[in-house]
Amino acid sequence: MGLTDLFSGVVPFVYTAEERSFRRAAERLGVTSAAISKAVLKLEDDLGVRLLARTSRSVELTPEGERYLVRCREAITSIEAGRRSMTESRALPRGEVHLSMPFILGRLLVPALPAAAARYPSLVFRISMTDRFVPLIAERVDVALRIGGQEPSSLVSKLLRRTRWITVASPSYLAEHGVPRAVRDLERHNFLRFVGPNGKVRDPIFAAASAKGDGPELHGNLLIDQGDHLLDAALVGLGICQALDFMVDDHLEAGRLVSVLDEHVAPGPAVFAVTVAERRRAPNVKAMVAFLSEVIGERRPARDGTPA
Repeated sequence: MGLTDLFSGVVPFVYTAEERSFRRAAERLGVTSAAISKAVLKLEDDLGVRLLARTSRSVELTPEGERYLVRCREAITSIEAGRRSMTESRALPRGEVHLSMPFILGRLLVPALPAAAARYPSLVFRISMTDRFVPLIAERVDVALRIGGQEPSSLVSKLLRRTRWITVASPSYLAEHGVPRAVRDLERHNFLRFVGPNGKVRDPIFAAASAKGDGPELHGNLLIDQGDHLLDAALVGLGICQALDFMVDDHLEAGRLVSVLDEHVAPGPAVFAVTVAERRRAPNVKAMVAFLSEVIGERRPARDGTPA
């Protein structure tokens, strides 16, 4: 007997046994009573036993029918469990998930990768670090992290966190050159600056109240296109620089850097997770956006006790 014959008539039999009626079983299956009766008769012929005792008013199980019904329900339960497991497996994150992000966000994500791996053991994380504006579809990126900027309408953006610009220097530098008390005081310091992907040098940003009139005339001996190395230069005492809060929080807490001009702190660009609209419900994408929300969206207390 083949697999097709093995299951032939089983469902009509089970429904008839549960309903004690060919008619009601037929209604459940959307077929005629005659079709149900014929299917059960064939099953009985194949098995060589009578499963149902039929009268003009009722249908009852024979002792053999009772035993066979138990086995059929066990088989049906196993098949249903198999279907559920297949459905659930499709809903679980698995395979490769491709993330693209600026270099400076790596300091937030990479330390959290062990937790991500533990939560999603079937995922392989492919991470592209670049300050370039990556086209998601063309480069097959599942989730991109962006700092500020507007996205095309074909993409879906989720706000992960807001940021602030913090001006910092090493304790050794400040001990030797003094602490700036006003924005104009920066003109007497070695100010280290970042060069963006567009090749433009980024000037520091201060709160609106500090920006009246012309900004300070800055002087510095370092222009660099890597934010982490800009901080490295500040850490070894080369000068003062400005960076986003999440880049300097650990250094400030450890005392490796000191913040200055705190009363002039300005809001920075927000951090977003960006996905292609058609992929936003894919298990890998949903899992990573949720995880990134936890990791990058964490708020540290600001130095004045208010949320960052």
